[in-house]
This record gives sequence, C-alpha cells and structure tokens, in this order.
Amino acid sequence: MIAGIILAAGASSRMGTPKALLDYRGETFLDRLIRVLGGVCDPVIVALGYHAEEIRAKAQGRARFVVNPDPSRGQLSSLQTALGAVPDEADGFLFVPVDCPAAEQETVRRIVEALLSTDELLVIPQYEGRRGHPVCARRELIAEFLALPPEGQAKEVVRRHADRTHFLETLDAGVLSDIDDPEAYRTLQESAR
Repeated sequence: MIAGIILAAGASSRMGTPKALLDYRGETFLDRLIRVLGGVCDPVIVALGYHAEEIRAKAQGRARFVVNPDPSRGQLSSLQTALGAVPDEADGFLFVPVDCPAAEQETVRRIVEALLSTDELLVIPQYEGRRGHPVCARRELIAEFLALPPEGQAKEVVRRHADRTHFLETLDAGVLSDIDDPEAYRTLQESAR
C-alpha cells in the first residue's frame, strides 16, 4: 500500500489564482491528481494551506485533507504535514506538487510497481533524461523527511539516497509539467489540445 500525497498549500502568487483550481482537460489540477493517484494509491492525502476553504469546497475527488498551519514556511512544511497522515500500514508514499498535474495514471502505476518490486528507497520518473514528478519513497524515509529543518528541502533526502534511487524512464512528458506562472499554464493548455 502506497499513500499518495498532493501538495496544494502554496499561495499561487505568480499565477494570481489558486493553481489547484486551474483547469486541465476538463478537470481542475487537484481533481485530476486525486483521480490519477486514487487509482493507484490509498489513501490520497491533500495538504492545503493558502485558499484552503475555497479549494476544499470545490474539490470533487475523494481524498483526506490536512491543513498546513504555516504554509509560508514552504513546500517542505506541507510535505511534513501530509506525512503525519500517512497510515502506519503504508509501505511508502508518493508525492507530487499540485502544479505538476499532467502525469498519466499508468505512469503513476509503473512508479509504484517499481518501488514495490525492488529494494530501492526511491523511484523518480524521467522523460528524455530529465527528472520529474511524482516521486515515490519507502516508509523508512518518512523519519528523514520529518527531521529536515524548516529551511530544508525534500531534495536533500533524495540526494542523500541517490545510490538507492531507481530512475524510471518513461514516455510520459507529463512528469515534467511544472506550472508556476501564466505563461507555463498557456503552454500546458496548448499541449492539451
């Protein structure tokens, strides 16, 4: 059992509107990720922060919501908040920022299967040699992510275990989607046509 975590606590200041509620192929970023992860992961945990009430009210998918009490501390604090909700029986967790909405469900399935079928600690998808999301990690890394200081970043744990990371090559360019501003969103919308 792998828990799925969606990090949706950011202020979306560069976008000017909550990224979780942006449309992609007829679904919001958040609803698409809940659906895609929900077909593979159990439970799906959504970390909210800024705009929490608005996002939760509009979410259609089935997920467990947690609220980062201080989202201004950044994405790591949201991951740490969500990790607190990972069930004890989970073998690991997979995490993705809400502004990376385009990976396909089959890709998520392959990432999870790769983790469960090897003794690696992490699985990271790659498209044409470039690393993307979602990232999948074994349960034993939860303590390391939780131990990072407030100014830390999740990639510190990832780098620490580079020798036990499986890089999964995929044909899914969606693993590289990263929608930080209106220009990136326009590019994503054009690619979806």
